[in-house]
Amino acid sequence: MPEIPKATSSNCKSGVNAFVSRRAVIAYWLIPAEPARSFFQRMINDLARRYDAPPFEPHVTVHVGSKRADAVDSPILQARHACKLIKLKALEIGHSSEFIKTLFVQFALNAELRQLNEMIRNAAQDSSQYELKPHLSLLYKEMPPAARRELACSINVPFREVNFDALKAVRCISPTRSRSDVEAWRVATTRELSAR
Repeated sequence: MPEIPKATSSNCKSGVNAFVSRRAVIAYWLIPAEPARSFFQRMINDLARRYDAPPFEPHVTVHVGSKRADAVDSPILQARHACKLIKLKALEIGHSSEFIKTLFVQFALNAELRQLNEMIRNAAQDSSQYELKPHLSLLYKEMPPAARRELACSINVPFREVNFDALKAVRCISPTRSRSDVEAWRVATTRELSAR
């Protein structure tokens, strides 16, 4: 299988302004289907062990919004019934100085993902200004640019496209800036996407 391009640096923010105060939020995640799920989980765990970083579940964040009690189940249920499996095209391996985007797989934004983002935002009755830039992080760690670049060049991901077959709502602190923030994440609900 062809590999995706490597070692692109990015200083863009993934929808979270670094100057806003920290707050409790609900993050809505797309979870990769097998075999990508196991592949990415092994890679994340290996990188976490090698670099003394927090392990986490592989995911693509679709939206981050307010932490209201009614903002958890309804958006996930509506999206689950309206959306089928989502396929995203992998573009490159990137890296940045942002903690939650130290090393990541960048995906192309497509109509299905835009629709899912809008559906969740509307169902949650949320007006947050989250900017959807689909990526799957592989490592959360503060590192010098040269080390990030070298690491990005060493990553081989065998998937040109990745299927996503589940949605999760996760309670977290935004922006996530540390290992303890990652370890405090709590999954509120999980739903599989329709295979139709």
